[in-house]
Amino acid sequence: MTNLAALIFDVDGTLADTERDGHRPAFNIAFAEAGVDWDWTVDLYGKLLRVTGGKERIRFYIEQYAPSLPAAALSNLDSFILGLHLAKNRYYAQLLSQGKIPLRPGVRRLLEEARAQGLRLAISTTTSPDNVIALLDHTLGSDSATWFEVIAAGDVVPAKKPAPDIYHYAMHAMRLEPAQCLAFEDSENGFRSARDAGLRTVVTINEYTHDHDFAGALLVLDHLGEPHQPIHVISGNAHGCAYVNVDFLRKL
Repeated sequence: MTNLAALIFDVDGTLADTERDGHRPAFNIAFAEAGVDWDWTVDLYGKLLRVTGGKERIRFYIEQYAPSLPAAALSNLDSFILGLHLAKNRYYAQLLSQGKIPLRPGVRRLLEEARAQGLRLAISTTTSPDNVIALLDHTLGSDSATWFEVIAAGDVVPAKKPAPDIYHYAMHAMRLEPAQCLAFEDSENGFRSARDAGLRTVVTINEYTHDHDFAGALLVLDHLGEPHQPIHVISGNAHGCAYVNVDFLRKL
């Protein structure tokens, strides 16, 4: 049997519920600043999340929903999309600095326990590196980015999730095989990415992903749990554990 060596985490929706009350309102503020009357409601954003990557999500919205565009956008759409995305990231960082986007249950505890027990940590996400660092700094501390041996983020690979490329990148950088790792995801696109990279995956669902297809996931839970906040198992076998810890992951 291969020993567990590393945990690889998605970010948005997995480490923290960043989408509904983080990225979505930040997008809307950026839209208003740019003078476009777009409003990404909670329900609409759930549909847009089927597209991974913020810039890709904006482009999809323009192509599928045909909103009104300013003349400057029509002359250089790529630049317009990039500007919106950069503005969104600034406002997202402001929300983080105000403490409005906490970590999900069990995340800090599991990360600290994994470090203490010598497991290697990595991040594999479609969000931008700046957003990753901002979340880590404001939730785990200013040195927390150093906890992760690899932060594979944003455009480091051309094909984003559900393509497996970002996980292949992280494992290659760590010189590890899939059997030595566990992935943590929250969405169907993320799960497919990890699965197709050969990784066993623990899924923690959220409001936007509770109805996604996670057939084949090692375990599907509502969150990672705490001693005072037990997990609810949606699929898989938690072997009676009330929360996810390193000993439990080694048994999985």
